[in-house]
Amino acid sequence: MSEQKKSQLTVIFFTVFIYLVGFGVIIPITPLLGKQFGASATQVGLLMSIYSFMQFLFSPFWGKISDRVGRRPILLFCLLGEGCSYLLFAAARSLEWLFLARALAGFFGASLSTASAYISDVTPPNERSKGMALIGAAFGLGFIVGPALGGGLTWWGQHLSSEEHFGTSFALVSVAGICFLIFLFAVRYLKESLQKSSELHAKDLGRIRQILHYFRQPLVGQLMWVFFINSLAFSMMEATLILLMADRFGWGIREVSFGFAYIGVMSTINQGFIVRRLLPKIGERKVLVIGLSCLAVSLAAIAAASNVWTMAIVMTILSFGYSFTNPSTLGSISLLAPKTEQGAVLGTTQGLAALGRILGPAYGGFVYGQVHMDSPFLSGSLLALLALIIVLSLYQRLPQSAITS
Repeated sequence: MSEQKKSQLTVIFFTVFIYLVGFGVIIPITPLLGKQFGASATQVGLLMSIYSFMQFLFSPFWGKISDRVGRRPILLFCLLGEGCSYLLFAAARSLEWLFLARALAGFFGASLSTASAYISDVTPPNERSKGMALIGAAFGLGFIVGPALGGGLTWWGQHLSSEEHFGTSFALVSVAGICFLIFLFAVRYLKESLQKSSELHAKDLGRIRQILHYFRQPLVGQLMWVFFINSLAFSMMEATLILLMADRFGWGIREVSFGFAYIGVMSTINQGFIVRRLLPKIGERKVLVIGLSCLAVSLAAIAAASNVWTMAIVMTILSFGYSFTNPSTLGSISLLAPKTEQGAVLGTTQGLAALGRILGPAYGGFVYGQVHMDSPFLSGSLLALLALIIVLSLYQRLPQSAITS
């Protein structure tokens, strides 16, 4: 890979990273803040879902626009909007305003599909999945910095003022400031990746028709289903793990924040180093099978964990499952999609993942409160097992590795 392309990947890594720092800050704060405003477990799940609902609606939208006008203007505009959404979230003093702030954040955060397309623009086919792993590494690193930053700034803010919500507001305003700084950084250093072409762009299809169009594509459609199911299973855990840790072990916002930071450390190691070295050696399809197996086992084990140390081991296995599954699935879809439709295909895929993150938290919050606290994790394990069965049924038709594709 040329030095120029390495430089482009470095800049997009840091651009995606700041998106996910904010996402990491929000995850531990949202359920606890929602409960402070009187939200039930089901409403907490819906509060997590609204962000992803907006991503589902607008990921293909941003992807298609970026195919026409370029990746850079979309990423810059959405970075600025993301910062503004955190300011609104910080000022919110009712459940309704929390929902509005998260909806706006999801609208702008949907442009992560454009970041995936940016990587597909600047990486050759034999390095595509490794390039996609950069987004996973940025996600993991955002989980390290985000929750730790959120917990630390909230704790600091609580000591600066006795006002009830000052701590969380202080953390969110600080993240908004970081977003605006990274926007200025991207204005200076983020270069356009899309090469102008006389070829036709993605077909201008309606929202549902676009999904059905790609579902009918050989292998691509099945892999989109796998990505959706994986997102659904993981988001059930993501939305209710905080409630479980609070109810079972008595954790507060600081402990939850640093617990998520541990998951981020492991995800960064896995996606930044292990996955990028395993893919060329054992191949895409083997990495995908290992990842889904780890995900199914770890989600079931969460329900059985009786102490924090057991939970730490389970979370380590879970980080392997997530880190192995997403890059290999996204990379394979990108390799199988037409070159001129990368933004639309990856946008549709991320939109389906967002749909999973709509349904997952809503369902997880409901069964957590109405059935049993273990229900979201056992349900997620069964879904991961279903995704594994789909992959095994396609195994011989999937690319053995990106290098041989």
